[in-house]
Amino acid sequence: MSETTNLHPGLSVDCVIFGFHENELKVLMLKMKQMDKWALPGGFVNIKEDVDKEAINILQRRTGLKDIFLHQFHLFGNVSRNNQAYVDKLVKKGVIEPDMKEWFQQRFITVGYYALVEFANVQEPTPDNISDKCEWLPLTELPDLILDHSEIIHKAHQTLKTQLIYQPIGINLLPEKFTMPELQALYETLLEKELDRRNFRRKMLAYDILIQTDERRKGGAHKAPILYKFDKDKYHQAIEKGLKSGW
Repeated sequence: MSETTNLHPGLSVDCVIFGFHENELKVLMLKMKQMDKWALPGGFVNIKEDVDKEAINILQRRTGLKDIFLHQFHLFGNVSRNNQAYVDKLVKKGVIEPDMKEWFQQRFITVGYYALVEFANVQEPTPDNISDKCEWLPLTELPDLILDHSEIIHKAHQTLKTQLIYQPIGINLLPEKFTMPELQALYETLLEKELDRRNFRRKMLAYDILIQTDERRKGGAHKAPILYKFDKDKYHQAIEKGLKSGW
C-alpha cells in the first residue's frame, strides 16, 4: 500500500478526451485488462499536486499533447458510483493486486474534465498499467463501460453543446486551415442537428474570429472551397468575453 501513501484518499480524476475525425466525434478510451469493459483515462490525485495539474498530467500521458483546451465540468459524487462487486472483479482478474483492494474499496468522488484535441496531432495512444488497449472510439458507438463512465461522457458532451451557445469552438479540433463546410460539419456533429449553410456562414463571419486565406482546398469534385483559419487573439478574446448569439 506504500504506493498510495502520497495520494489523496477518496479523490480521483476522469478525463473525456474528444477528437474529431472524418466528421465523427470520438472519445479516447481504455480497455481494462482481462475484462470486456472500457474506461476513461483517469487517475488518482497526489496530495502535493493541484487537481488541475494532475488532470493535465493524465492528458499528456495519454495524448502526448501540451497546452490544450481543458475544462473541469462536473463533480461526480453519488454514493452509488462505488461498486464492491467491481473491485472484487479487479482483484480476481489480476488487474490490481490484493493488497490494493482496501484502497479501491473506499468511496471515491471524481472530478470530470473534458479536452478537445486535433485527432491528427495525437500520438499513437498507449494503454496504462491496468489496461491492454487505448483507442479512439465513436461517441455514438461506445462499448460497455465501467462504473458511471457512460454518465460522465454524456455529461461532458452536454456541457460541450452548451458551451457552443456562448463560446467559439474548433481551434483544438480542426487542422490549422479548414473550409467553411468542414467547420459546419464539426458544429453539426457536436450539436447533433443540421444547420442552414448560409446562416451558418453568416453567423461565423459575424463573430469576426476567422481569417480568410488566399488558399483553396484542392482535389475535390466541385469548385475548390476557400480555406480559413482562426484569428487566435480574437478567438481567445471571444472565449473570455463570450459570443453574442447562440445556435
